[in-house]
Amino acid sequence: MAQTEEFGEELADFMRRVSQLKAARSVPADGLPAVLDAAIFELDHVVGTLWPWYEQLGTADIGAEGRSAQADRQEQQLLRAIFQRLPLPVALVDRESVVRRLNFAATTFTGVRAGYATGRPLTGFLAHADRGAFRSQVAAVARGEGDRGLTVHLQQNPHTPVRTTLTGLRPGNEPRTAVLVVLHPADDDARVRGTARPAAPVPDLAETTRHAAVMDLVDVMTRELLGAPAGDPAEVLRRAARVLHGRFADWVIGDLGAARLERTAVFGDGDEAVRDIRAQDPAAAPLIVEAARGGSPALLVRPEDPQALGDDASGAPVLVRADVTSLLCVPLVPAPGEPVQGVLSLFRSAGRLAFSMAEAQALDVMSRHIALAMRR
Repeated sequence: MAQTEEFGEELADFMRRVSQLKAARSVPADGLPAVLDAAIFELDHVVGTLWPWYEQLGTADIGAEGRSAQADRQEQQLLRAIFQRLPLPVALVDRESVVRRLNFAATTFTGVRAGYATGRPLTGFLAHADRGAFRSQVAAVARGEGDRGLTVHLQQNPHTPVRTTLTGLRPGNEPRTAVLVVLHPADDDARVRGTARPAAPVPDLAETTRHAAVMDLVDVMTRELLGAPAGDPAEVLRRAARVLHGRFADWVIGDLGAARLERTAVFGDGDEAVRDIRAQDPAAAPLIVEAARGGSPALLVRPEDPQALGDDASGAPVLVRADVTSLLCVPLVPAPGEPVQGVLSLFRSAGRLAFSMAEAQALDVMSRHIALAMRR
């Protein structure tokens, strides 16, 4: 009981300090760094002291402590109130970046109502280019790999960088670690350091993450091609398509040959759609025929002509059936001037970033390696 009373006194004192911080929001701009430092310190106090203390009380023997269910509910309500009243924008998300709680400051900062945000991925409110990196960093924190920080941009204000700080915590007796996300304008970092602008450009974490993913893909592809059997170009093409599916594209189609194309591999979404696209005659797909004859790759974003890849066996346009938002159609040529060994067609569907020029260049390099392996 004594520990519970002491915990309650500490919480009450914390609430008074939070109220003072809220009143300090009207100070002049040159005084904001001190207020921000104090708010971050109070947030660290919650994560490092109050929350573990609360967990210890929650797991203690109820009979020995004489703790009633009503008192337990009151403490939970008090912790929720502390979370809601924190002066910094704070969100609690799970390892998939799905919002579990959003405090008042966060709703004002993001312009998103807490009721709407709860149950939806926080990445949905970020700029498309930042979503993959943010999701990866949240997952890393949830796995226990340490706190992280990165700069993102909100969809409603994409030109203003937002600094996010991610730290893991275990709410109550839950079996999985949640992630506490603190958001504040990146300019605040400069004010706290006493400089108007950073001394050096900050690396683009999202771009760095995408580059690392592409390099990892090239490594996996190389190992797969080195292990492929010689004298079996169809198997080489199937292995290459399997590597590209999922991590690089939502759909991958491999067609063998040039003058006479033969559909060899189809990886996509939905068994029926895969069967219908696999049964298509590649000669009925204008982009594939053009790539096989001319040896030139094609990169299209939101293709306007639904017949660019013809119809599948059910009579539906392939681009519509696969919900294609961007595509790459690449001939497999060992070296310039040599015969085409086949064609790879890759699609990305709605909800995924379109292929970039850097990704198209990486695939062009891999296509030459694939063609060399097919020719062995």
